[in-house]
Amino acid sequence: DDDERITIQDNIESNVETGTWRISKFIDSGDDETNDFAGYVFTFESNGVLNATNGVNSFDGTWSITDSNSNDDSEDDLDFNINFNLMNEFEDLNDDWDIISQSSTKIELIDVSGGNGGTDLLTFVKN
Repeated sequence: DDDERITIQDNIESNVETGTWRISKFIDSGDDETNDFAGYVFTFESNGVLNATNGVNSFDGTWSITDSNSNDDSEDDLDFNINFNLMNEFEDLNDDWDIISQSSTKIELIDVSGGNGGTDLLTFVKN
């Protein structure tokens, strides 16, 4: 039911808004690009701002969790949306990701693109 799904969404939001995170895995259509984000710390702010900084560079994007299907109450239908309005490696993170798994210390995201069938994987772990 709606309440259960909202609880899952609130739970994920409250988890990611706590502490700072780093990317432990980023696979872009089969290419491991995790190292592009080495040293970056991510903060998911409650106002929807997603900040990434490595102490020298700091980038702001947006994040949100939306429900892509109101007929089902599983976390499979929640989209984890990331958008950096940038022309650099952070642009590769832009997507409405599907959530594979989530806990207070790790969130695993996946996107299967319709065009070439490539699969992208993105995992954040808490610092």
